[in-house]
Amino acid sequence: MSAAALRVGLVGVGSRAYIGRLVGDHSDARLVVAADPRPAAAERARELFGADIAFTTDYRTLADTGLDAAIVTVPDDAHADVAEFLLRSGIAVYLEKPLATTMAAADRILTAAFESGSKLYVGHNMRHMSVVRMLRDIIGRGEIGEVKAIWCRHFVGNGGDYYFKDWHAERSRVNSLLLQKGAHDIDVIHWLAGAYTTEVTAMGDLMVYGDVDSRRDNSDRLLDDWFSHDNWPPQAQTDLNPVIDVEDISLVHMRLANGVLASYEQCHFTPDYWRNYTVIGTRGRAENFGDSAGGVIRVWNRRHEYQLEGDIEYTIDGDVEGHGGADELTMGEFIRFVRSGGATDTSPVAARQAVATGIMAAESLRDGSTPRVIPPVPDEVLRYFDDHQTPQSAPR
Repeated sequence: MSAAALRVGLVGVGSRAYIGRLVGDHSDARLVVAADPRPAAAERARELFGADIAFTTDYRTLADTGLDAAIVTVPDDAHADVAEFLLRSGIAVYLEKPLATTMAAADRILTAAFESGSKLYVGHNMRHMSVVRMLRDIIGRGEIGEVKAIWCRHFVGNGGDYYFKDWHAERSRVNSLLLQKGAHDIDVIHWLAGAYTTEVTAMGDLMVYGDVDSRRDNSDRLLDDWFSHDNWPPQAQTDLNPVIDVEDISLVHMRLANGVLASYEQCHFTPDYWRNYTVIGTRGRAENFGDSAGGVIRVWNRRHEYQLEGDIEYTIDGDVEGHGGADELTMGEFIRFVRSGGATDTSPVAARQAVATGIMAAESLRDGSTPRVIPPVPDEVLRYFDDHQTPQSAPR
């Protein structure tokens, strides 16, 4: 590829589209066009990206604009169609997580990248969050010995506003919030443990938001139009989506390929909003309190009774906004990958394994907590990404 600035497009001018502005932080890349089927999105595109941004209502026309890359921030159920078209058109793709909402769709995307040779990058930005990288460094230094268990509690305090007032509340659009929201943490668990899930069981329910009577079609609005911390308590929420059939609380148990046991708990009606990881090894454990700047990670590596402070304490750095600065780092890695290739900290295979675990967990919790086995990635696809993108230390 020439040294000229990369020409980048964006598909889907919704709530997450603001990450397109990060392209402008890089002198070797330029956001030149946005696509969205809603004509009204043209004005939002100009507000986000400036008056000079080109706009189209049909993403398929991007194949004829000489783009080098495209950022895809469409709703989850459209990921496969958009990503496959762009990849097969020779355009590198930054695809927002989750990779897809079904196993077939996830494997379609990976196969399109494999068969076309176009570069695929999935935006699992939490791999660039300070709290995650610090936990990984603690594990890598051997401070807690060999990892044997990982527990994640996810308090989704903004869940009522984020996920129950639009298409996120519908199974037909997202399958389960174990994909839209949980794919982040499942991927982190896999990365910290050094292995992917092989077997999963789960239980969950729609405990709170299904009983709220105030409903509205919010397709004319975006998250910024209705979000407020004053929308509390959960039962007092207003203007929820007309259809709500995803769970607002879920509990997942996982067995990983290397024997590590893991759990993930997600609740959308807590008052606070943060993630708590506990990693237990053969010589100690690590746990974070807060997951952004100002929080801490504590390590216990001596035997004693209750001790709040731990034996070692590390302060979490990074910015408070933008997933702790991870959005900027993720976009930077994508632009470098498009231009130069090589290994990336994020991984399409890992993204597939995260949604596969979420999909199978959703099946389990909706079927009496029956165990589910995670389908493997096709061998030729796995070899392709191993050879072209995945670090040698990737899980198996």
